[in-house]
Amino acid sequence: MKEITNGVYNEGREIFTVNSAPGTKVYGEQVIKKDREYRHWDPTRSKLAAAILNGLKTEINKGSKILYLGASTGTTPSHLSDIIGTNGIIYSVEFAERVFRSLLELSEKRQNIAPIMADARKPETYGWIESVDIVYVDLSQPEETEIAIRNANMFLKKGGLLLIAIKSQSIDVTKKPADVYKTESEKLKSAGFSILQLIDLEPYEEKHGFIAASL
Repeated sequence: MKEITNGVYNEGREIFTVNSAPGTKVYGEQVIKKDREYRHWDPTRSKLAAAILNGLKTEINKGSKILYLGASTGTTPSHLSDIIGTNGIIYSVEFAERVFRSLLELSEKRQNIAPIMADARKPETYGWIESVDIVYVDLSQPEETEIAIRNANMFLKKGGLLLIAIKSQSIDVTKKPADVYKTESEKLKSAGFSILQLIDLEPYEEKHGFIAASL
């Protein structure tokens, strides 16, 4: 295995993280045992994995503090958990009760995942959390970028990283995906963010883009 970016390893065109809870799986992923136990990071199940395979250059560091909006059952948070280690934490916000139960179960095995059942449109309801290094947003909402900006303004450290998975069809089905990505990027620029990368997630995710920005 070769480390291609901090905490992410590859073998051919497949990427992996080192399992921080050896002997367990999260979503039925392949596990490979070599010098350590590696979990396959499926780009069709994780938009962050797709972005990395399509050229995302941003590194996520050990000890990073992350606010994750739209954590769902915890597929991507589990790989972030592997990367950031025991000194980092992922404040994992999810609104849907059904999937939150799975996230809660995951947090019992991974102590650096802190599940929060809340509405990301109302960040004041979890205003107690500390400032974070990264805000990660994956919401199927027309106002996703506005939600991201509101949360970043409340919680993201100066110089911190904002990562947004853009589902174009949730924002505007009448526009070409590339035009939607451009429009959302302009919103971020207007709010004072610098766009670091704009990535199309094809072929792993249809009509999805990924924006990395800094504050």
